[in-house]
Amino acid sequence: MLEIKDLTVEVEGKEIIRDLNLNIEEGEVHVLFGPNGCGKTTLLMTLLGFPCYKVTRGIITFKSVDITNLPTNERVKLGMGMSFQHPPEIRGVKLGDMVNIAQGRKEDEIDEDVIALAKRLNISIDFLNRDVNLGFSGGEVKRSEILQLLAQAPDFIMFDEPDSGVDVENIELIGKIMSELLDRNKMPSKRDKSGLIITHSGSIMRHIKADRAHVMLGGRIACSGMPYEITKNVMENGFERCVELCARSKEVDAE
Repeated sequence: MLEIKDLTVEVEGKEIIRDLNLNIEEGEVHVLFGPNGCGKTTLLMTLLGFPCYKVTRGIITFKSVDITNLPTNERVKLGMGMSFQHPPEIRGVKLGDMVNIAQGRKEDEIDEDVIALAKRLNISIDFLNRDVNLGFSGGEVKRSEILQLLAQAPDFIMFDEPDSGVDVENIELIGKIMSELLDRNKMPSKRDKSGLIITHSGSIMRHIKADRAHVMLGGRIACSGMPYEITKNVMENGFERCVELCARSKEVDAE
């Protein structure tokens, strides 16, 4: 589904990601941990093709297509989607209109399909008539983002800290819908969707079963392993200590 080789990325002349490698197979969900400023969000923005994130070296392949230099809209057409950590307020555009756009529909009215999707996230018709993200709480922003992804139904979904600024009740609801979006409710052989989840706290991992976990430090994937082990290690020891322990474990296995 996604293959990243030797990726190096600059933002405003500063190198943020260095020689990063990552493979995500069809049907797999990976989770990416790391401290603030290590390059996690930069990676997602680069994958989605935002212009100010400049690839200076490396190749990004999605569904066997080299997308390294493709514009964002072409990547979305291929099946990429993203839930942003801090999406902008969009005055004059109603959330219901945005869901219609995500579905590829031009109708201005909110139909029964949109209402049904909204109900799954406890979103009312009145809420659909509000300007996108204008005055939304943290939980409302996250549910709005997930609603748009439900409508879009992408094949590869990126989530930028879906558990930040969200209360316990909303995390459980968001985690449930994320699991459905990522085919986690299906048998492994029936899963077509893939995903990459960025998390700082690991809270969302209580509700989603990932296949692989990684820790990012200094713009690189510093260590990888099973999600439960990496999550537990990060929560108990911190990011740098987790990387040290992973390295020691590999040395023991090699011996």
